[in-house]
Amino acid sequence: MGNPLQQSQTAAELASAGQVIEIASKISSFDGLAEIVEADLAALEAEKVPVEWRESLVRGELTFGFADPERHLPMLTGGAKARVAAVCQRCLEPFQLKLSVEPKLLLLGSEEVAEDYDEFEVWEVDEQMIRPQDIVEELLIMALPFSAMHDNMADCRAFSAGNIPDEESGEELVRPFAALRTQMTQNEMDPDE
Repeated sequence: MGNPLQQSQTAAELASAGQVIEIASKISSFDGLAEIVEADLAALEAEKVPVEWRESLVRGELTFGFADPERHLPMLTGGAKARVAAVCQRCLEPFQLKLSVEPKLLLLGSEEVAEDYDEFEVWEVDEQMIRPQDIVEELLIMALPFSAMHDNMADCRAFSAGNIPDEESGEELVRPFAALRTQMTQNEMDPDE
């Protein structure tokens, strides 16, 4: 019997079985996610690319069931976490980006409608057969930030020790668009210009 994360079944079959799937897979097994990470890391010099970034694990658990007592609305709940290699857009150095998703999905066909289930996100299932791994991968890709940055400025090389901006100290930061903001504010006040 293969990995249930990679087996194709209908949403109704997964829900009817009350399928619970433990996730412990390497980033390399999620082709789309690995491709995005690899493209991001391509901006680095070869010696800065983390060597075993593909070996990092995606961990979590998925639970399938039905949201309604009539058993017409297949659902997926659970969570998945991963640490992926990324390039900080402030300092342009590699770091470990934490990704975490907690799906609460209704798995519906394009013609199906679910009313009064606002706590769920409707996940339109284009094909009758689904692979749970594909759903996890898409959720993780959607969790990727547009611009990855260190969570803590102290970890970011763009801010050397003691050079972290502190609003309380009144230290003036470089603000390249300050003049534009001033000009826009003046134009809003005097619309005739």
